[in-house]
Amino acid sequence: MTAEAPATDDRRPAQVVEDAVTHALRLAETWTAWDGQPLAIEDRVYTPHKAIRRLADHLLDHLAELEARLAGHPTLPDHWHASATTTPADLAPFTTEDLDEARSRLTRLAQIWSLQLSALDDERLDRQEGDARTLRQIAFHLGSTFYADSVGDLTSPPNQPVR
Repeated sequence: MTAEAPATDDRRPAQVVEDAVTHALRLAETWTAWDGQPLAIEDRVYTPHKAIRRLADHLLDHLAELEARLAGHPTLPDHWHASATTTPADLAPFTTEDLDEARSRLTRLAQIWSLQLSALDDERLDRQEGDARTLRQIAFHLGSTFYADSVGDLTSPPNQPVR
């Protein structure tokens, strides 16, 4: 495993994923106020569309991993350009229709994750398979709010912490 395994705690893994999506959508409700200027975070830039795209891609990528592992198949490597690429679509205004689309897409992905993770017992969630993260660790990894926090709450004054 190349990345450090995320810390886990006693929260239900399904709840961790659901909470991350809820957090992102709560922030996304403010993104129709975006001024069109990409936000520089470290060596990358983020926009509302890019944050939604990256969160959805992240959920999808690891969902493919989860499904393959549960079926006993090798996982396919991803070929995402990830957050290193900002597409022309990422620069489009973020509208209420975009928010509706994001809400539909992300809540459905969160539901799939929730159903899958809730069906697994602790032994399966914590089973170590080679150098791969455990399924519990993957869920906690998906609990990251980095993409949504990179855009933040656009109704708050700049440089205010996300609540």
